[in-house]
Amino acid sequence: MIKRGKPTKNGKVRLTFTVPFDRAVGGISLVGDFNGWDPYAHPMERKENGTYQVTLTVPSQQPIRFRYLADGGVWFDDADADHHDEQGGHLHPAGQLAGA
Repeated sequence: MIKRGKPTKNGKVRLTFTVPFDRAVGGISLVGDFNGWDPYAHPMERKENGTYQVTLTVPSQQPIRFRYLADGGVWFDDADADHHDEQGGHLHPAGQLAGA
């Protein structure tokens, strides 16, 4: 699940990514072009309800590419991305853009 905040006056938007516990056992990281695909940059925190979650702030008008990386080198995508291709999920932080 991906929750998008409202764009701020400085052109940023807060994104919260949530993954159900049953999607992967062990740790999960959010990786993408916004962090140089670094699996250590955005580790997801395990919440009391069993989900994994991480929040980041990105430019509102700059689309991002991302995937999740679970323990054991298991990559997976988020069904809530705006679209998918061989590079993973694509997301428009401020919402789906016309024609995209």
